[in-house]
Amino acid sequence: MKKIIFMSTMSLFMTFSLTSCREETEKERIINEMQDEGADIDVSEDGDKIKMETENRKVKIKTDDDGDVKIKDKTDNDDN
Repeated sequence: MKKIIFMSTMSLFMTFSLTSCREETEKERIINEMQDEGADIDVSEDGDKIKMETENRKVKIKTDDDGDVKIKDKTDNDDN
């Protein structure tokens, strides 16, 4: 009985740990999206600032000292 409870607990633990590893932050999602679009990507030396640019979209990602992430996303429209 102890083995069954132990195996059930371990399988439940492994399920949760593997599921949480697959989650992607908004920052990672935008970086991957811009890479797929073929953007020019510039990363500062300390890695706190990331600038990405395509023909019609500019994205800036900044991480402050507290670890807060700020994302600025500008899209150029041809309607202007």
